[in-house]
Amino acid sequence: MTSSTSKYTDFESLRDRAVALRREGLSRRQIRDRIHIDNNDLLNRLLEGEPPPDWTRRPNAKDALRARARELRLEGRTYDQIQLELGCSKSSISLWVRDLPKPERGRSRAEASEIARKGWEATLRVREEERQRTKEAAARAVGSLSDRELFLVGVALYWAEGTKDKPYERRERVTFVNSDPGMIRTFLAWLDLIGVDRARHTYHLMIHENADVPAAERYWADVTGAAPERFGKTTLKRHAPKTTRKNVADAYRGCLAVRVRGSAELYRRIEGAWCGIVGAASTLDQSNRA
Repeated sequence: MTSSTSKYTDFESLRDRAVALRREGLSRRQIRDRIHIDNNDLLNRLLEGEPPPDWTRRPNAKDALRARARELRLEGRTYDQIQLELGCSKSSISLWVRDLPKPERGRSRAEASEIARKGWEATLRVREEERQRTKEAAARAVGSLSDRELFLVGVALYWAEGTKDKPYERRERVTFVNSDPGMIRTFLAWLDLIGVDRARHTYHLMIHENADVPAAERYWADVTGAAPERFGKTTLKRHAPKTTRKNVADAYRGCLAVRVRGSAELYRRIEGAWCGIVGAASTLDQSNRA
């Protein structure tokens, strides 16, 4: 009994010290170092119920939106009206203001529907702006590529999108197929890097029969900078009359196959380089990775 009482007294004494330090504005780390507690579970128990000081809170980009949403709700705005002004989702608004009184309804169903539509458009606009900011920041972070980096990128691109040799069918030739012009341009830059003469390239378009074939042929000629005679006969993909296709917009231009003549040796180099990448990744020291 005495031992149990002593442990309880020690805990309460530690808790009093921890709470006092917390109320002075110290962080968990500072409290831990001050009272020499290395056990996180014990520290959690000592600080149970004590909120962290404001300076230790991580900044939240939505704090300002949340505060503004609550202001608008107190003014009597509906979720749709708040969404229209702030561009955030109604699910977020609901979480932020659900403890506040609901405004009285004062509009028709048609008016409410129009406000909801405009609110959703505002949300989509904000999402698109966020998407573009993220993409632009990521693009800037890449910067310039060294020859080695471009070489490794090209090997990985080919192994993802190029044709491969099979044990049951020897196909040691380089053929890269893609519908993304950026992928095609990067692959061509890679071929230039490793010294493959463009005179060895041939191009072959594959596209659905009901697409604008001449426009697609002109488009890929511009992307590759190749003369028309470098292009083989276009392959038309035929389908049943009732087939429903989604890739029918003006941006659809089919797939381009880039082939390199006399490329068995090049294919073997690509396969070997890919094996080297896999081996290096497999033996990477995980403790040194950020």
